[in-house]
Amino acid sequence: VQLQASGGGLVQPGGSLRLSCAVSGFTLDWAAIGWFRQAPGKEREGVSCMRSSDGATYYADSVKGRFTISRDVAKNIVYLQMNSLKPDDTAVYYCATSLSLVPALWSLLAEYNSWGQGTQVTVSS
Repeated sequence: VQLQASGGGLVQPGGSLRLSCAVSGFTLDWAAIGWFRQAPGKEREGVSCMRSSDGATYYADSVKGRFTISRDVAKNIVYLQMNSLKPDDTAVYYCATSLSLVPALWSLLAEYNSWGQGTQVTVSS
């Protein structure tokens, strides 16, 4: 199982970015995919998750209404569209897979089996 996150960069407040997580070694139908982020000096936190079985989505309160998770099953890619970005969104963003996600625990790191390398998102004027 390999995950490759990309799409980070520097953006001004109010701007948008779309992150991609390319998955290899299994198909998206088999696993839930989560996005996490870690800001300097802070713990890694759950941002969003998509469940494989029915496409159900979950979001942290801090990003609801601004971020959207989606997937392209044919390409085996999961996206995180981030709009109305704020300086507080600055962090390294990671994607991860869960083979047996408990929906109520989607934001817990221990629910995930494999992690990709991160991609840096910086929101600054």
